[in-house]
Amino acid sequence: MIGISGEFPASQLSRLFDTPAYTEKMITDLKANHLIRCHYKDGLRGYRLTKRAKEILLSYNPSRFRCYLDGNVETNSIRSEPQRRIRLHQKAQTYLSLSHVAIPFLPDEKPPVFHEDRQSVDIILSSLPCFYSSREIKELGDVTTKIRNSRSVGSLLARHCVYCIYNTGSTVMKWEYRTEVRLTAFLQHYLKGYPYTGHPPIRAIMFGDTMDVALQLMTSTGGPRRDLFMLDKAFDFFHFLPNSDEGEPILKLLANPELLTKLNQLLLSDQEKRWGDIPMEHDAISPDGRPTLLAYDFDMQRINRFNTGLNVLKLSGNVICFDFQIPVLEKSMGDKVQFSSIDLSKFRREFLHEL
Repeated sequence: MIGISGEFPASQLSRLFDTPAYTEKMITDLKANHLIRCHYKDGLRGYRLTKRAKEILLSYNPSRFRCYLDGNVETNSIRSEPQRRIRLHQKAQTYLSLSHVAIPFLPDEKPPVFHEDRQSVDIILSSLPCFYSSREIKELGDVTTKIRNSRSVGSLLARHCVYCIYNTGSTVMKWEYRTEVRLTAFLQHYLKGYPYTGHPPIRAIMFGDTMDVALQLMTSTGGPRRDLFMLDKAFDFFHFLPNSDEGEPILKLLANPELLTKLNQLLLSDQEKRWGDIPMEHDAISPDGRPTLLAYDFDMQRINRFNTGLNVLKLSGNVICFDFQIPVLEKSMGDKVQFSSIDLSKFRREFLHEL
C-alpha cells in the first residue's frame, strides 16, 4: 500500500490492520528490517519505503510496481510540499476503500482499458467493476492534455456507469468546473463502444474524512475566489462517502447495480408510487402522503433538489438513509423532514452478508 501510494498516512493504519497490537507489531518489524521509515513534517505523519524495500517490491512483482517505484514519478520521488503529500495520503485512503470492497485497482489485477493494447470488450465487461487511477488515464499522452489539471484521483468503471472519483479530505477542495466537464467529455468519448454501448453515463463520487465535510460541500459557494468546490452542473449525480468503514458499504452498492435495484425495491416496498403532479425530486410517496427520497447513497445533487422542492412547495418530506447520515441531513434540511434510518451494522450483516 505504501508502494502504490508513495506515502501512507499514519492515521489510516487502523483501517489497514485488525487490532492496535497487530498494527504496532507490523510497523515495528518493518522498521527493524529497514523496509519503511516514518516521515513527519508540517503536521503530516506518513510512512515511506526505504530503497531496500523498493528493490524488493520491484523484484517481487515488476509489472505491478514499476510504474510506481521507477523513475521520477510522484510515488517514487516524493515532493516535500504539504499539498503534494496530502494528495498521496488521499490516494491511499481511496485505495483502502477500494480494497475493502474487493474492487481491483492494481495494474496486474485488471484488464488494460486506458492503453493501446486494450483487450476484448467481453473480457473487460466480465472484469468490472475496476478502478483506473488518474495517472493511468493520463499516460495515454496528448489526448489527455486538457484534463491534466483535473482533481480526480481516478475513474471507477462499473457495468452501468462510470464514476469519477475525488477525495476532498477534511476541507473543501480546489475545483475547476471546465476541467471536470472536459474529463466527463473525454471519458464518454474514449469509452464509447469500448466497453460500453454508446456514451456511458458519467457520475461522481466524493470521498471526505467525515460526514461533516459533506455539509460543507453542499453549502459551498466556491469561496471568495470561486476556485473551491461547489455543486455545479459538471455531474448530475455526485455521491459523498466518508473515508471510513461507514463509506465502504455505499461504495459496494454504487459499484453493483443489481444490489442497488434490490435494496431500492426493499426500501420502497411499503411506499406508494411517486405522484406525477408533484414537481420535485422524489422516489415515492409515504403512507401518510409525503414525498420520499432515497438518500442512503448520499447523492448531494438529489438531496439539494429534494430540499429545495420541499422549501418551494412548503411540504414536509420523508428521507430514507443510513443512521450515521442523519445528523448532517438534519442540519441541512431542518425539521421539515422525517427520517427512516437503516442500521448500518444490521445492513452489513443481513443484506451484504458480511461477518
